[in-house]
Amino acid sequence: MIGLALGLGAVSLRAATTERVVADPHTGLALYGFDPVTYFTGGEPEVGRAEVEYRFAGVIWRFRNEGNRAAFAADPDVYMPRFGGYDPVGVARGVATPGHPQLWVRRENRVYLFHKPETRAQFAADPQGSLDVAEGRWPAVMNGLVQ
Repeated sequence: MIGLALGLGAVSLRAATTERVVADPHTGLALYGFDPVTYFTGGEPEVGRAEVEYRFAGVIWRFRNEGNRAAFAADPDVYMPRFGGYDPVGVARGVATPGHPQLWVRRENRVYLFHKPETRAQFAADPQGSLDVAEGRWPAVMNGLVQ
């Protein structure tokens, strides 16, 4: 499944690139406030609500409802974007480039976020090859990020 919402410019991509999970540096929100469970339950990701939050991996996650929060809390690795929300094409190049929560692909029950449409298109041309290289480089990229 591939998703791209209109209005990409609405979310600033000035994420902290010294963190293992992409987060808005001003709010501390993972996915800029989008509910990670909605990548799996709906056609498009949806913004979570401030009154339904959960702190995990040093960031705040927001959810549309209590059920989504409970599902995430029970198994966050299922719902968290792979590579902490960094663009897998950037990771394959050895660079932690923050992904955009509205520019995404779900592949084999994992969500991947992309920095720009061009990197998503590059990934789509050879997803397994992109992932093989990114998986190999991720430990080194992750070690360069602050925990």
